[in-house]
Amino acid sequence: MPETTKYKATGRRKEAVARVELLPGTGKILVNKREFNDYFIRETDRIIITQPLELTGNLNKYDMHIRVNGGGLTGQAGAVRHGIARALLLADEKLRETLRKGAFLTRDPRMKERKKYGRKGARRRFQWTKR
Repeated sequence: MPETTKYKATGRRKEAVARVELLPGTGKILVNKREFNDYFIRETDRIIITQPLELTGNLNKYDMHIRVNGGGLTGQAGAVRHGIARALLLADEKLRETLRKGAFLTRDPRMKERKKYGRKGARRRFQWTKR
């Protein structure tokens, strides 16, 4: 049995981590062994994920097996997008400029700010009372 070409990449966003496996195929996307449309309910999340594929014209060229955990659904969608972009880069190095222009290769550094002592949250103070 001949070994098919697999491209594996990791994407991250907030606390979410996505491991993407790219295989030549028809455009089927499985997320945590579930159908792509069943896992990501919001249309905006699905649009976010397919952006690098649409930009490079590879929407129906590859099948994807994605394992994602941590964070919320939107953070996971961002992590999947990052992982897909990195996997596409491994598949075809010529896509680097296109993916770079779309800012899909840059990891979004925004994280939740930690709670500070003497405060209610990261920046929130306790309510001040005059008397």
